[in-house]
Amino acid sequence: MKYSIITFGCRVNQADSLAIEAELLASGGTPAAPDEAEILVVNTCSVTAAADQGARQTIRRVTRDNPSVRVVVTGCYATRAPHEVASLPNVARIVPNSEKDSVARLVAEETVVTTAQRFDNGEGPCGNRIVPGVAGRTAFTLRVQTGCDEHCSYCIIPSTRGRGRSKPIAEALADVRRAVTAGYKEIVITGVHLGSYGRDLPQQSSLLALLRHLAEWPADVLFRVSSLEPMDCTRDVVSLVATSPRIAPHFHLPIQHGADSMLRAMRRPYTAAYYAALVTRIADLMPHASIGSDLIVGFPGESDSEFQESLELLRRLPLSHLHVFPYSDRPGTAASALQPKVDGRLTRERGRLVRDAAAEMTRRFRVAQRGRTRRALVVDDGWSAVTDNYIKVRLDEQAERNTWRMVTLLQ
Repeated sequence: MKYSIITFGCRVNQADSLAIEAELLASGGTPAAPDEAEILVVNTCSVTAAADQGARQTIRRVTRDNPSVRVVVTGCYATRAPHEVASLPNVARIVPNSEKDSVARLVAEETVVTTAQRFDNGEGPCGNRIVPGVAGRTAFTLRVQTGCDEHCSYCIIPSTRGRGRSKPIAEALADVRRAVTAGYKEIVITGVHLGSYGRDLPQQSSLLALLRHLAEWPADVLFRVSSLEPMDCTRDVVSLVATSPRIAPHFHLPIQHGADSMLRAMRRPYTAAYYAALVTRIADLMPHASIGSDLIVGFPGESDSEFQESLELLRRLPLSHLHVFPYSDRPGTAASALQPKVDGRLTRERGRLVRDAAAEMTRRFRVAQRGRTRRALVVDDGWSAVTDNYIKVRLDEQAERNTWRMVTLLQ
């Protein structure tokens, strides 16, 4: 059985797709390009209308080029709007997030491939068949948590992912051990609400407890912490990152808006001043650390003055990169009922201004790192590497993929 997996959205989806791929490989599947595959797995996102549209366009394009392919759709869009997904061409299965662990088995039911060698042998998502380089991946993305108990007014994810659920520390560490044994040198720790890790476990734990285990890992491996909500990035977490060579000096802390009035409307549990103090403290302690963020423009009721307040704050903050999201109504969220809506043209213009500011942030950070020597993992075709502080560089000579190099940043 020839299969292809297309993934939209967050690192959690990337981790889920990697686990699906591990099972498909173990059950005898062969990876193929989408236009040559017998089965196409589309792992969807639904954080914005654009994400939904991207999934629809991709399925239509692939089935036009490959009319016989059978499509299995999972992820947040498949969970939120299965009736819309069902109307797309060649869709054979729709698998909600609650059943995503069964995708490989359901794919097998669509084919004649036996499932006897699935991970019933206990190898888990880092079995012998998943090694660095499979499907273009050099780092391993490990999901240790899913679901969310927060109630941000714009976000549909709590209803598509469910309540927060954490993997016990022993299981998470076993997954890390398998990934390291398989040859991975960088592991990204991710979750839908990663900062809530452990709160739901019978023996309550915490993200800090997990990170302390990783900070003392004996093998030469780098752990990169995925997105953290600002209120979850505690002083202890920051101190641990600053002192452990095992944890990358890289933070992703979504601000979503720089005006307190908008943060209240979004139901974000912090203020702009709190956020500014947090990232300033990190930058003072670790001037080499990259700090990324997310921002929503065009949220209902966003005035010119609120947008300017947000933009001016961003320009002052020591951020290294920024993802900009035009607000998109998600049916079923509190924000979808808020008025007035911001005109689409104005939202696009505000997005352009923020992206211009973000480009300046990135330039400023790279200039500040010029001349510094950092450890970097070789990726792609061997001509590129990613530093521990998340700067992608072009190498002056080709190197073996998935090896460490010390690089001096020239530009």
